[in-house]
Amino acid sequence: MYNKTIKLGAFPIYVSKMLSTEGKALITEQFENVLLHNILPFWMTITPDKKNGGFYGQIGVNNAMNNDIPRTAVTCSRILWTFSHAFLIYKNKDFLEIANRAFDYLYTAFWDKENEGLYWSVDLHGNPVFDHKHFYAQAFGIYGFSEYFRATQNSQSLSRAIQLFNIIEEHAFDPKNGGYIESKSREFQPIVDMRLSEKDMNCRKSMNTLLHIIEAYANLLLVWDNRVLKNQLCKLIGDFNQHVFNERTNHLQLFFDDDWSSLSDHISCGHDIESSWLIHEAAEIIGAQELIDDATDISLRLANSVLASGINEDGSVIYEGTKGKITDPGKEWWPHAEAIIGFYNAYQLSGKNPYLDTIQTVWNYLHEHFIDNKNGGWFKRLNSDGSLDLSRPKVGPWECPYHESRMCFEMIKRMQSQEMKNGK
Repeated sequence: MYNKTIKLGAFPIYVSKMLSTEGKALITEQFENVLLHNILPFWMTITPDKKNGGFYGQIGVNNAMNNDIPRTAVTCSRILWTFSHAFLIYKNKDFLEIANRAFDYLYTAFWDKENEGLYWSVDLHGNPVFDHKHFYAQAFGIYGFSEYFRATQNSQSLSRAIQLFNIIEEHAFDPKNGGYIESKSREFQPIVDMRLSEKDMNCRKSMNTLLHIIEAYANLLLVWDNRVLKNQLCKLIGDFNQHVFNERTNHLQLFFDDDWSSLSDHISCGHDIESSWLIHEAAEIIGAQELIDDATDISLRLANSVLASGINEDGSVIYEGTKGKITDPGKEWWPHAEAIIGFYNAYQLSGKNPYLDTIQTVWNYLHEHFIDNKNGGWFKRLNSDGSLDLSRPKVGPWECPYHESRMCFEMIKRMQSQEMKNGK
């Protein structure tokens, strides 16, 4: 695949087909170039902490490192998934080296040897900072460990993924109402503050945690054909479709009590479009036609709602709103990446071209505003006027390569599949 390695700035570039994007229709090589030219090299060379192990806690917009910021299990798990998948596809040993580093760090530094489960965050020496067990983090642990097993057949990784599955089922599953609660203490005891982040509502259940448990369980099912896992995933998709998806608005509801009473009318366009393809993917992995049919209907309704009210004329994705008003006028990197996958998925399901037109517009905005072509990596947030938010780092507790790399992986795979389907 690779024909040479060259140097650009501070990091090596793995070159396949280097094509200009100016004036060209959306093509597969654009995504592969961004993946191999920008995303993976940045994370391979800038982010590893070679002194203390793992990866730096924070790297700013100008690539300045801040190692006082704790490292999170979520970011480490997402790095593990990214480079495991990169090695699975390209078989490049440099990608495997980073995947190995992420596996070792997640497996040891983040693991609670006394109580089991993943800490939320640790300091640069591997000491726990926030030691509660949020099930969002446990889910991403499953996602990363299961992908590492797909790429390497490392049995320890599969065992740890299954261990995390059992932890979620034992401590988070609600057998009465369905779904999964948000969080517990280090010892898996009830806690008062269950929020995923400071901006989120303190609630028993959330769309975000449920969505990513679905994502994790679906990925685990690819490598572990287990009846209990499949049954729980089916139930969770059903709960998501019935309670999280709002039939009246064609948007997702975000926060819930135990009995699925909605606690907010807030809307997240990024999660709407991300869910539209993740739910359909999970249904296809299970393979039940009724589930696939339901997921197809909901996928298109979510995509249409974002298409109608979530995309600005310049291609930027509206971040958050409520009652028809924008509550956060800034722009985040990840909804733009998810919009490209979600709209292409809608095109594949429907064959309708307006989705393709929107993808091109979103891609142009993303390419112009979020990709750092000088120092590598992606900027993570813009202010309401379109200027760069200097306070938001490229690498941090939430800032990771997962959304942008997955966009590239998915678009390469989907566009190549569509070309074959069209006989090109």
